[in-house]
Amino acid sequence: MTRADSAAATRQALVRAASELLDEGGPAAVTLRAVGARAGVSRGAPYGHFENKEHLLRQLAINAGNSLADDVEQARADAGTTAEARLEWAVLRLIGLARRRPYRYALMFSTPADTPAAAEAASRLEKEFLVLVADVVGEPDAGRYGALLMSSAHGIAGMELSGRLSKNTWRVSVEQLVRTLVDAIRPGGRDRVPDQ
Repeated sequence: MTRADSAAATRQALVRAASELLDEGGPAAVTLRAVGARAGVSRGAPYGHFENKEHLLRQLAINAGNSLADDVEQARADAGTTAEARLEWAVLRLIGLARRRPYRYALMFSTPADTPAAAEAASRLEKEFLVLVADVVGEPDAGRYGALLMSSAHGIAGMELSGRLSKNTWRVSVEQLVRTLVDAIRPGGRDRVPDQ
């Protein structure tokens, strides 16, 4: 194994360890010392790969954004489903990330896009998502409806995570809400009553 391969393997182990710690205990659980111990590397190894905790957390946010962009890109390639179904799946995938990995989801949307890698990851996700939206509403309206869907998904995720999206209160599931949103932006969709 070359030095470059060894360094890459160590960095991957550190990122994996940080991801595990983040999922288990949130950002407070992610310290460079804890990450190094979890990865089984020397005490100083994390400092050779990351300037500080914030740098490491930013990397986790970038990875989450890129992973979600990969998923959306794959959904675009699924020719066996309708444009509406692909868009609905992508919105649910975003909400699903909040359900499965709430700390990662929060990092993704709270990390400032002030570094090229963070800006690139955010831009990539937005572009992939906007293509799905354009497939439903057309290119001229994609930005407006894309922002509506993304902000609505973020609100749905937040309400669900806080326990304020009780099906007993609102009499609607997350999946029904997303279906209603996608149906509402579809040309002619506002005239339909969503399935209950």
